[in-house]
Amino acid sequence: MSKSVVIAEDEAIIRLDLREMLEEEGYVVVGETGRGDEAVQLVQEHSPDLCIFDIKMPGMDGLAAAREVSIGRKAAVVILTAFSQRHLIEEARDAGVLSYLVKPFQREELVSAIEVALGRFEEILQLDATVRELEEKLEVRKAVDRAKGVLMDGHGLAEADAFAFVQKTAMSERSSMLDVANRVISEDLVP
Repeated sequence: MSKSVVIAEDEAIIRLDLREMLEEEGYVVVGETGRGDEAVQLVQEHSPDLCIFDIKMPGMDGLAAAREVSIGRKAAVVILTAFSQRHLIEEARDAGVLSYLVKPFQREELVSAIEVALGRFEEILQLDATVRELEEKLEVRKAVDRAKGVLMDGHGLAEADAFAFVQKTAMSERSSMLDVANRVISEDLVP
């Protein structure tokens, strides 16, 4: 499936060249603008896979736009600039930019920058999913441990029996261990 792209570049000729190169490479340009603030709106409207932002734009610069897009993990961001100064590269990184391209650039450099950004973005999304999964497991673990404590202190069960009660109840009711543990903690469920 083709990847969708929003382009934000204030120089119309560069924007046109970018669009042409992207389309020839199989990308679908779903929005383009010369303003950073409009770019953020286009990202919200179209949910693209990738954004290519120039650093210097009216309305909102490319780094501020990148920061807005990156906060919600909305899309991978490639930044375009005529300058390759170290402080700009660091600012771009801190804004969530995943790849950097210095103008003028060749098609191969553009494709490479895009592939790097998309690959890194996918890794970030996978890491986010792993973190969420681990947080959920930790929440379940904490609740089950608290429920075991309630069952042990309030009902005289051994730790293994308290755990077995939570586990068997969850299985027999086709409910989650978190739900059962929370019911034990609130004393809506007793052995």
